[in-house]
Amino acid sequence: MTEGSALDKEALNRATSVYVTDRVVPMLPERLSNGICSLNPQVDRLTQSAIMEIDKNGRVRNYTITQTVIKTSFRMTYSDVNDIIAGDEEKRQDFKKIVPSIELMAKLHETLESMRIKRGALNFDTNEAKILVDKKGKPVDIVLRHRGVAERMIESFMLIANETVAEHFSKLDLPFIYRIHEEPKAEKVQKFIDYASSFGLRIYGTASEISQEALQDIMSTVEGEPYADVLSMMLLRSMQQARYSEHNHGHYGLAAGYYTHFTSPIRRYPDLLVHRMIRDYGRSKDVADHFEQVIPEIATQSSIRERRAIEAEREVEAMKKAEYMEEYVGEEYDAVVSSIVKFGLFVELPNTVEGLIHITNLPEFYHFNERDLTLRGEKSGITFRVGQQIRIRVERADKMTGEIDFSFIPSEFDVIEKGLKGSGRKDRGRRSDKKEDKRKSGRLGDKRKHSPKDKKKKSKKPFYKELAKKGAKHGKGRGKGRRAK
Repeated sequence: MTEGSALDKEALNRATSVYVTDRVVPMLPERLSNGICSLNPQVDRLTQSAIMEIDKNGRVRNYTITQTVIKTSFRMTYSDVNDIIAGDEEKRQDFKKIVPSIELMAKLHETLESMRIKRGALNFDTNEAKILVDKKGKPVDIVLRHRGVAERMIESFMLIANETVAEHFSKLDLPFIYRIHEEPKAEKVQKFIDYASSFGLRIYGTASEISQEALQDIMSTVEGEPYADVLSMMLLRSMQQARYSEHNHGHYGLAAGYYTHFTSPIRRYPDLLVHRMIRDYGRSKDVADHFEQVIPEIATQSSIRERRAIEAEREVEAMKKAEYMEEYVGEEYDAVVSSIVKFGLFVELPNTVEGLIHITNLPEFYHFNERDLTLRGEKSGITFRVGQQIRIRVERADKMTGEIDFSFIPSEFDVIEKGLKGSGRKDRGRRSDKKEDKRKSGRLGDKRKHSPKDKKKKSKKPFYKELAKKGAKHGKGRGKGRRAK
């Protein structure tokens, strides 16, 4: 793409593709992103490649960053690769030509993943929703997005390529654009430490001096616990936002000294810029002054547009979830407390739908403890903590605002803590009706007790709905959580 052309200017203006449920607002025109820029099978494609020789410890021993021609053999899906790795004989027969390569790739992924864990990389994997919609865009189901070996394998390869390219240009001391993730601020880490300590976890280190390994230990200790996902989200919230910069400050979350975005020039402008620099620096180093001047503005623009894209994606997801839950107003479900604030508690269903129980809708006055994030009933002693199971009823869902309201239903999950300075003994209540044991544990599908739907409100049409082309496929289905890297 020619720098300064109309196409280049529009790509920089957008800076990233935006993914909203069943469609995408592409950074580049669909004719390019799904055509000549896409690695379609059995056709030659001009590419920039990072070719690496990696040892058994996951270290890059030799590499070449160069212009190449790629001709792919098959168009694979993550499901196909996961089935092959799992031993599906039918799939292994269909793709027998490349099964040995896939098995070798899986082994390399294990090596790279192990290397990242050993150096202190943090795993922020949390449950992500996949919203299924009908032909009219109406949500019909919400399921958890599964990340199998295939998904993690491709991520491992992208990470090592991004690191290698970043380190290459840093050591050449040439102007370059980096993807940086700075160390978390002490006050945010302290809040996480206080919260983790409320579960009886031992924390090694202080807010200003805590290593990635210590944070790893905390998350591995709680693996499998009901509050593990919530704790992972709390850790993620304590981190600074990753961003683009002309200065290299490393990547804290990945425990990487060098990092950039090189692998997705179709959907991110910084990657496109990196490809341009690889090509132009290969011809002459005289372009260094030019890149030194333009990179800061591009880094800022890309970071701002990325935040806008994430906000759009979250807003649409919230709207679709609320629209889906309109059909289940009046239903009761088991859920988990995901967050506690002064004005109430947020509660998450197994399918990631989150709603608010406002403090004014609780049956008595509740005291908010900011240090350990709890709400405690003044008379009953019923105490709500993050990660605790709770029974709720869906009271309201508004698809225009994306808001969902729940109410609290007393159940055997309730924890009673008598006295503000008591011994800490906890009593659990019991349901009075044995038939309650047969209630649903959270699976949505039984449509009963529907209350009238809220009246639709008028709102300005978001920019992404005006631009979106339904059915555009490049990058469709990508986990939104990956943006953080």
